[in-house]
Amino acid sequence: MIVKTILAAKGHDVVLVEPQMTLLEAAKVMTDNRVGAVVILGTERHIVGILSERDIVRAVARRGAKALDETVSQVMTREVMTCTEDETNARVMSRMTAGRFRHLPVVKSNRLIGIVSIGDVVKHRVEEIETESEALRDYIRTA
Repeated sequence: MIVKTILAAKGHDVVLVEPQMTLLEAAKVMTDNRVGAVVILGTERHIVGILSERDIVRAVARRGAKALDETVSQVMTREVMTCTEDETNARVMSRMTAGRFRHLPVVKSNRLIGIVSIGDVVKHRVEEIETESEALRDYIRTA
């Protein structure tokens, strides 16, 4: 399975925030949209950063509640790992595990076209395994 299949099932919507928003405002956007990360875009839909729940927790742990008044641009991760829609589920899962991150923006021609989470990837991998398992059971029954 490839990322394109995952996006076809879940959609291409990505929750975005502005770099000048406060962490508190961004956290509210994340809560309202029930997402664990938001993307920050520059010109022509190029990704300039990503802000995850972990980024917010780390900022609060280091600077206390006053961190919530800081801007997204002060805390966001600027070196954003991305994938393409043609990458395999296994490759994406491996990269997320190795990099210890849970969200991977999907780009096409350096433009944002979607985002996949570890939950999306695992869900589709489980579905793949279940389909393969059922096919094997059917084969054994007819053999």
